[in-house]
Amino acid sequence: MDVINPATEERIATLTEDNAQTLQEKWQRLKMAQPAWQARALADRITVVKRFSELLEAHSDTLAQILTSEVGKPLTQSANEIRGAIARISWLTANAAKYLGDELMNETADMEERIVYEPLGVIANISAWNYPYLVGVNVFVPALLAGNAVLYKPSEYASLTGLEIERLWKEAGLNADLFQTAIGPGSVGAAILDMPFDGYYFTGSYKTGHFIYNKVAAKMVPCQCELGGKDPLYVADDVTDVAAVAAATADGAFYNNGQSCCSVERIYVHENKYDAYVDAFVKELRSWKTGAPTEEGVYFGPLTRKDQIQLLEDQISDAVQKGAQVRTGGKKADGRGYYFQPTVLTHVTGDMRVMREESFGPVIGIMKVKDDAAAIAQMKDTEYGLTAAVYSSNPERATAILQQVDAGTGYWNCCDRVSAALPWSGRKHSGFGATLSHSGLRAFTRPKAYHLKKP
Repeated sequence: MDVINPATEERIATLTEDNAQTLQEKWQRLKMAQPAWQARALADRITVVKRFSELLEAHSDTLAQILTSEVGKPLTQSANEIRGAIARISWLTANAAKYLGDELMNETADMEERIVYEPLGVIANISAWNYPYLVGVNVFVPALLAGNAVLYKPSEYASLTGLEIERLWKEAGLNADLFQTAIGPGSVGAAILDMPFDGYYFTGSYKTGHFIYNKVAAKMVPCQCELGGKDPLYVADDVTDVAAVAAATADGAFYNNGQSCCSVERIYVHENKYDAYVDAFVKELRSWKTGAPTEEGVYFGPLTRKDQIQLLEDQISDAVQKGAQVRTGGKKADGRGYYFQPTVLTHVTGDMRVMREESFGPVIGIMKVKDDAAAIAQMKDTEYGLTAAVYSSNPERATAILQQVDAGTGYWNCCDRVSAALPWSGRKHSGFGATLSHSGLRAFTRPKAYHLKKP
């Protein structure tokens, strides 16, 4: 399998894909090693995970360079991702004992009632390329803390990073048989679904998540899917600093080239602020530098996947045919690499593909709305339900709007952020299950109830 640098379109590595035999061998190693890991004290498991985090920090420069070379995100953003992963690990290790330890629920003179959180066993983590450290940490860190063994399949677009993660786990002192990496395209992921894992955890598109869920349902084991979104954002007419709001929300829409599941994907602006907001948004966008992701000060690197260019072009073409106007950008950038011009569309309507289908790229539609009711109607008109955001000077107003939107996360005066202390979950086509917070730590366990009658 060739690894291609999306900035240069050059081959930077060739890897050997896994097959049915190598996958079976890796599963057997995981299965044999897991009971001893489960038997180790939680404090010991926490120590190993902390050592892994220390190694991430120690090697962050090299890891960021590898990540940038295969996914194309600017080097500063790769470094930011690794720092974010370290911060999440810090929260997870600090709270593991609280949420994974035994719970005494009730005790009387003759009876004790207790919950013990047992690991699932051997889990499969089919991960994503856009934030391999962050979405990986969301799964394999709590899974290992809980006493599971992990087969980790990085995306074929982030395989070098996946192999670095495996190497650091071994260096951190984790038994090599407890964390195995599966290399290859979607066919390797499909083969994993036919194997007897004790849980499946996927991050990626709705289409693939739907396939995985249906494929493993008959096994009656846990299956969590963190999928995409068409995340709405509303700018109310009581915002005071339009330029600041435009700058913050532009970053929420275009960070990592818009290749984030929780990127802002559609924007609604009260008619009283619309013109000023669009002008400020476009001005902010044009101030950001596009170039080689290794260059200092670059905000826009290439897209990770070549085929995404056609999808964006099709969405823009559909919008223009239906009356949208291109305020800036609108097409692939000239030259080598998978570069796409950051694009803003105005005069958009709810029936346009760009306002309904996930774009996962540097394209945004901005729609004028008459009032809060009109904004709510547009925000709710989606099959997705990952995040929703409101910018307003009035917290009660913002909360009242967010309560009406069926999404796993609500933002007031912020967007495109994740906290390890809060559960990350989607609704409808954005998936099901939760990572992070106490929900995410316990997502890799089975609770066992003990009724202990005293003699």
